Amino acid sequence: MNAAVRPEAELPAIIKALYERFGESTFVRQHTAESMPTLWVGRDKVMAVLRYLRDEASPRYEMLLDLTAIDERMRVHREGQPASDFTVVYHPTSFSGNCDIRIKVALRMGDLSIPTAIPLWSSANWQERECWDLFGIVFTGHPNLTRILCPPTWKGHALRKDHPARATEMEPYRMSDEIQDREQEALRFRPEEWGLSRKSDTSEFMFLNFGPNHPAAHGVIRFALQLDGENVLDVVPDVGYHHRGAEKMAERQTWHTFIPYTDRIDYLGGVMNNLPYVMAVEKMAGIQVPERVKVIRVMLAEFFRICSHLLFYGTWAVDLGQLSPLFYCFVDREKAFNIIESICGARMHPGWFRIGGVAQDLPKGWDKLIREFVEYFPKRLTEYDKMVMANSVIRQRTRGVGVIDTAGAFDWAMTGPALRATGLEWDYRKNRPYSGYENFEFEVPVGVNGDCYDRAAVRVEEMRQSCRIIKQCLENMPEGPYKSDHPLATPPLKEKSRLDIETLINHFLGVSWGPVMDPTEVTMTIEATKGLNMYYMVNDGGIGSYRTRIRTPSFIHIQAIPFLSRGLMLADFTAVVATTDFVMADVDR
Repeated sequence: MNAAVRPEAELPAIIKALYERFGESTFVRQHTAESMPTLWVGRDKVMAVLRYLRDEASPRYEMLLDLTAIDERMRVHREGQPASDFTVVYHPTSFSGNCDIRIKVALRMGDLSIPTAIPLWSSANWQERECWDLFGIVFTGHPNLTRILCPPTWKGHALRKDHPARATEMEPYRMSDEIQDREQEALRFRPEEWGLSRKSDTSEFMFLNFGPNHPAAHGVIRFALQLDGENVLDVVPDVGYHHRGAEKMAERQTWHTFIPYTDRIDYLGGVMNNLPYVMAVEKMAGIQVPERVKVIRVMLAEFFRICSHLLFYGTWAVDLGQLSPLFYCFVDREKAFNIIESICGARMHPGWFRIGGVAQDLPKGWDKLIREFVEYFPKRLTEYDKMVMANSVIRQRTRGVGVIDTAGAFDWAMTGPALRATGLEWDYRKNRPYSGYENFEFEVPVGVNGDCYDRAAVRVEEMRQSCRIIKQCLENMPEGPYKSDHPLATPPLKEKSRLDIETLINHFLGVSWGPVMDPTEVTMTIEATKGLNMYYMVNDGGIGSYRTRIRTPSFIHIQAIPFLSRGLMLADFTAVVATTDFVMADVDR
């Protein structure tokens, strides 16, 4: 394969290293909107390249942040890229070097197979299952390549371009007796199909369905537990009950009209879900947002971080047997939602960020409630410390439970508070600041033991730091417009539509279609409430996304629960589930 066009001196160091190790002809270089090093490599070499990145490169790429695929068959603009019907995309990331690389592998329709990456990263397990489920790509050597988001009886692969995107494109659904019997039989629990044995030489095991509707399951999820008495031998998470096809929806919506759908991913994160999406579109469009917009976005994002963590805090205490903190946390969460509603007009799903800015400027008197909150809330957190974090029962039930170290977190692709609880001081807002976070003073809380207690303690301290950031937004809010005047900002400022018929037409097209940009690809990642939330988008030059990949922390974290739970008591399992802090819409999308 032929390599890139730029002079050797301009090549990123990792590309130079790969050229030297494997030969320049092994790769094809691709340029993207965010300038992430992107290389195509043959299927026969990809595992060697990934192993080199993980073990030998300088810096080492410790984590496989994401693995996904693209159905290329209807894509028009692929200049300079190898012929491909389906493309497998790897996103290894380096925390020690604070950098990423994108590795792509081209596959043809008649031979959709590629070796599994599980021997390199345990986190590849579910990511590969998702690729098979939604695209039909076979990962040879995978121990359990089965459906994960779609039901076991599903026909076809939902993210292929020839799979219907709307119910109106399909025949009306009818539930016959035959279909009902087949669906019921598919629900039958057979331990062997889950990789679980029924007995050992000394005892018979009990199997417990924890969910799919259970007060401590934190959503519609099923855990099949293999128990020897009250000892947890193994756990098999069963997800997909909440799957709505958000990535498929992104392919049918325009750039602008997909914004409300992002709210429903981590539905506890509100506008924080809008943020990586709109920033990715802005990157592709070349839009620079005003400073006022950056600060407003940070302020609202941190309010939603507090809301999400308060929900975690209260329900975590309930799962451990302490009921009262939940009511206190919900009172404070309500105060935060009242502030959000006074600014955005809505509470949990405001859909308030826009391409190029925010929906409208801050209302008059916006600062009053916020000023009261930032004075009140830190004192409230101190009360919670005495009530919950210093409680001897809470400490006994969570310290030394569900332990994972930094290397294990890398292996399972755990990010956010779960990674920082292992002692690694790494936060996207500090290490790769976005939306002006480099202008704020705040600390990055870390744990020591990587157990359930530390994962909770990190989130508690993050609320204090979020309050600190909000106070700085309050005291240093810049003047200026609430939206960029870039012609691709969507929707455009309405004032310009009154000038003449041409600007009225442009306004109409901007509202109805949104931006139309040159074909490219972009990745945008933020420090969301539960970990790293990443949007990887392919733009084929249309009015919407050709491929939108939503990498959510909840989906990645749940597959680590068996690793965290084996050998614990059944009562400890609830503590592990609670401190994983997932949301099912964030898992299933």
